Amino acid sequence: MKVYVFNGVNLGRLGTRQTNIYGLTSYADLVKNCVADGERLGLAVECRQTDDEAELIRWIHGAADEGAAVVLNPGAWSHYSYALRDACAQLTGPLVEVHLSNIHAREEFRHHSVISAVAAGVICGLGVDGYRLALEHLAIRLTSAA
Repeated sequence: MKVYVFNGVNLGRLGTRQTNIYGLTSYADLVKNCVADGERLGLAVECRQTDDEAELIRWIHGAADEGAAVVLNPGAWSHYSYALRDACAQLTGPLVEVHLSNIHAREEFRHHSVISAVAAGVICGLGVDGYRLALEHLAIRLTSAA
């Protein structure tokens, strides 16, 4: 079962960017963890990160065409990208939105995500563990659907 883990703007800076908020785990380690968790769960996990909103939207379109499940951390695009939200609404597989930090405990502009309304679920504030939890949820959901 194919699952894409898409990471948006600034996520490639994990481990060096605001470590008091986003933690010390590097992006490379996050990818390794997601792939290993996927293997353990029987999922074929492919991770991608981009700072280009149009590229992320193209990836979402591709996942929609494949019917693949998606774990998405859109970064700051969550709060205002209606184009990304509309792309996510086209997904035919389940979408889990993930945020490393608790967006509800941060600056007011971060409290709302335009993506959440089209996601099957949202995980925030659990750091990199949120990705593992998202993959565990998708493994259960995809197995029961098969």
